[in-house]
Formats: sequence, C-alpha cells, structure tokens
Amino acid sequence: KVAATPREIAEHATCISVMVRDDAQVRAVVDGILAGAAAGAVVLVHSTVHPDTIAELVALAAPRGVHVLDAPVSGGAPGAQQGRLAIMVGGDVAAFEACRDALERMGDLVVHLGPAGAGTAAKLARNLMHFAAFTAAMEASTLAEAAGIDLATLGRIVRHTDAVTGGPGAIMHRDTVAALAPDDPWRPILQHVRELGEKDLTLALELAARLDVDTPMARLALARLAIGLGLAEEHG
Repeated sequence: KVAATPREIAEHATCISVMVRDDAQVRAVVDGILAGAAAGAVVLVHSTVHPDTIAELVALAAPRGVHVLDAPVSGGAPGAQQGRLAIMVGGDVAAFEACRDALERMGDLVVHLGPAGAGTAAKLARNLMHFAAFTAAMEASTLAEAAGIDLATLGRIVRHTDAVTGGPGAIMHRDTVAALAPDDPWRPILQHVRELGEKDLTLALELAARLDVDTPMARLALARLAIGLGLAEEHG
C-alpha cells in the first residue's frame, strides 16, 4: 500500500524503515513519522548518516515512547533485489527483536551490534574499507594501463579471485587489532601474509617507478602492512 506522507505510514505501521539519501532527508521523514507514531513504534534508519544524527533522533523520539534504531545496510542494489543485504543494527534490544522478522525479509545477515550508533559505526568502518579499496583499485589500474594490460580483463581477474579468497575480509577473523602475542596462533598465518604482501608491494612499487606512475596507496600499504597485521613492535 502507498501512503501519501510519513505521518500516514506511522498511523498504520509499528516497524517503519527509512531509507533515504542523507541526514536532512532522514530528519524530515522521521519528523513526519513522529507526528503520527504511537508509543511502542520502532523507526529503523537504514541511511548512512552522521552518528550525531542518530543520537538526536533517539532523544527526539524517546519522550513519545518511540524507539529509533540505526540499521544501515550493505550489499547495494543487487543485495536489495535478492533480499541479501547485511543489516547492522544499533539500539534497544527489545525493539530490535520486535522488528527482526521484517529486517530478515530484506537481509540474510542481520546483526545487533550494541547501543544506538553502533550500527552506524560499523557501516562507516565497512565503507572506509570499501572506498579505500576503490582508490587502490584505480591506482592499480593506472599501473596496469601503463604496463599495457587490458583493464577489463584485469577487472575480471580481480572479481574472480576475490570471490574465491574473500578479498580483504579474508583476514578479518581476530577480535582485536592489538599486537599479536608471540604464541598467538594467528602469528604464523599473518606473518606469511606479511611476507607475501611486502614482497609483492615492493615489486609493484619498482614497476611503478620504472613506468613513472605515482602509487601513494601502495607506498602507504607497504609502510603500514606489518602494523595493520599486528606484527610490528610499534603497533599499539
């Protein structure tokens, strides 16, 4: 059913999903929802917004007995079409459970991460990696193009191997980023990753220098890889 206004939606629904573009649109829609929402209603903010916006909306809704949960999503248009989004939720646990069935119709990975704002923090961390990887992909493409490599074919290779290995997420199994203890079972695995990574990044940088291609992401990756893997003494 189609409603004419957010208020009309709130007059007929108890779990209300908001998925619009930015903070201003989220505030405008939630204002309309609160005008018609009954106590006990749950507003799920799926947009990626500033953490302060979530805190403001929680405080605005609380006197009305309405819960606001931040529930940003990852998976893009394909994930939405297939009902395979990852949904990262922060806020009241009981309110989350009341809307779990609705969320699981949209996503096949629905996770409650903590208090209000936790879902947004997780989404921002996830997208930091996403867009930093895009930047690295463009740097790698510049190097490949300078070396005479067909970029469409390289893209096929990257997508194929990431689907097999899991891409950057393949190393995200530890529950901390603290430096590894000498007897940590992850040490030999991540030491192997470090050795391969530093070798290949060094070779890539040498090729880039030969072809006069600037690769700042690669230089930073070489400098930071051991620290990121928990293998450098200066890692704190």
